[in-house]
Amino acid sequence: MRFSLTFLPVLLLICGLASTPGAQANDLPRLTRSGQATQLMVDGKPYLMRAGELGNSSASSLEYMKPIWPKLDAMHLNALLTPVYWDLLEPREGEFDFSLLDGMIQQAREHHIKLVLLWFGSWKNSMSAYAPSWVKRDQVRFPRVKNREGISQEILSPFSANNLAADMAAYTALLKHLKQTDSSQHTVIMLQVENEIGMLPDARDYSPAANAAMQQNVPTPLISYMQQHKANLAPAIAKAWKSSQYKTRGDWNHVFGKSLATDEIFAAWFFARYVEKIAAAGKTIYPLPTYLNAALNRIGVAPGDYPSGGPLPHIMDIWKFGAPTIDMLSPDFYNPRFIHWNDLFSPADNPLFIPEIRFDENVGSKALFALSHYKAIGFSPFSIESTEQPENESLAHSYKLIHQLGSLITDAQASGKIDGVLLDKAHPEQQVTLGKYTFTIKHDYTLGWSPEAKHDIWPESGGLIIQTGEDEFLVAGTGLVVTFAMRDSAAAKATRVGIDSIYEGEFVDGKWQPGRSMNGDQSHQGRHLRIATGDWGIQKLKLYQYQ
Repeated sequence: MRFSLTFLPVLLLICGLASTPGAQANDLPRLTRSGQATQLMVDGKPYLMRAGELGNSSASSLEYMKPIWPKLDAMHLNALLTPVYWDLLEPREGEFDFSLLDGMIQQAREHHIKLVLLWFGSWKNSMSAYAPSWVKRDQVRFPRVKNREGISQEILSPFSANNLAADMAAYTALLKHLKQTDSSQHTVIMLQVENEIGMLPDARDYSPAANAAMQQNVPTPLISYMQQHKANLAPAIAKAWKSSQYKTRGDWNHVFGKSLATDEIFAAWFFARYVEKIAAAGKTIYPLPTYLNAALNRIGVAPGDYPSGGPLPHIMDIWKFGAPTIDMLSPDFYNPRFIHWNDLFSPADNPLFIPEIRFDENVGSKALFALSHYKAIGFSPFSIESTEQPENESLAHSYKLIHQLGSLITDAQASGKIDGVLLDKAHPEQQVTLGKYTFTIKHDYTLGWSPEAKHDIWPESGGLIIQTGEDEFLVAGTGLVVTFAMRDSAAAKATRVGIDSIYEGEFVDGKWQPGRSMNGDQSHQGRHLRIATGDWGIQKLKLYQYQ
């Protein structure tokens, strides 16, 4: 047999790993509840993902990827979200080509970066653009959804057993290959199953199979779930069910009332059941953590004008019950309501992961805030390779701080001794309580010292505070002015809080290396701790009380 020298390194990689005994199940990457936080464990330790997501096409060429990796290194990434394309993985039915994936894994290992694989299977941004040609061209065997007028859409129908079987076969082949080639090194640490699922341009599928399903009884297990959780159902489900006087038997319109909301609930249920079968089959083979990402809706926009039935908070119960194998539902951010959506996506049973967010000048502050205030497991701007000056990005500065603080952040997430803020001109001040202290944290421009403070828009500033001792704290971020008071209101009236010491510095190999003492002009003679806008740093703070 003759082998091209181009593929020899990949062949050796596969052969070498295939001979290595697989890891025990408890050694695999997994989500674990640790104190007050759910954390991603990799090789037995919490893994805080300083991640980025590639643009859709970048991972389709190993040659194209070569100049991208140094950019990721310059921004201090330790994880990369990268697509796996069904059409390239299975160009002919039953014939799988893993050379592209194996090459990505090899390159990631060379740069000490973990991978999160995005399965672009039946759906990517609602559409089925990454289905193989042999699926796209056979619309009898692999039917599409239809809109209200009966016109076929570029979307595989979740009501087709053939569609499900083909997607599942490819996904399970992927998991078998990962188990064979990566179970000893854990380069791949998590999987996204499909991408931004949802119905367009209507709230549900109007194919004959979907119309028939709409007239069938709502599944009894779903009714039972709603009865058990009636007091705290997601808002759209609760409102629709209430409109029918909480009926417990009948078709979808009978139980939920005839409305767009019902169409969306119906769509969500069948999407969820489709995804559950795929995810469960994969976890049976190789049980890596999984998540789904959601294209967010906007106020006043109807289902179908946004991807209807996706894993959104207003119908989250449908997804949590219908697809229990999925570990997390996660928001993709392309609108400004960052705190609003994170609040909705972080109930106790749904750890927060931000897999996709617009890559702009404010993401560095948002990363610090998400990992501290929400105890997120990771943060990942989209099209991470698009920058031409990676070392100057706010994300690079933020990830450098997060890299230094790594285990301190994860330990504090578990113990509850961490919080964070995100500030702008509309929201220039927040308060944080840790231990016996209340911290008032303001945007740096509130001091009025900068000419830019008069501008209509301020750059976002943000950061985190970690309590490291009874009176000792670490503050990290940019554009912050921090003052202090006793947490107890009675004590605050009688006792003032002063600065014992502030040192700027950095952590090198986990050890604190102090720099300048900041007790003079830099703290305004003991009035506050300050990190100026545009500066990114860590300051070690020690407080004391006086009367």
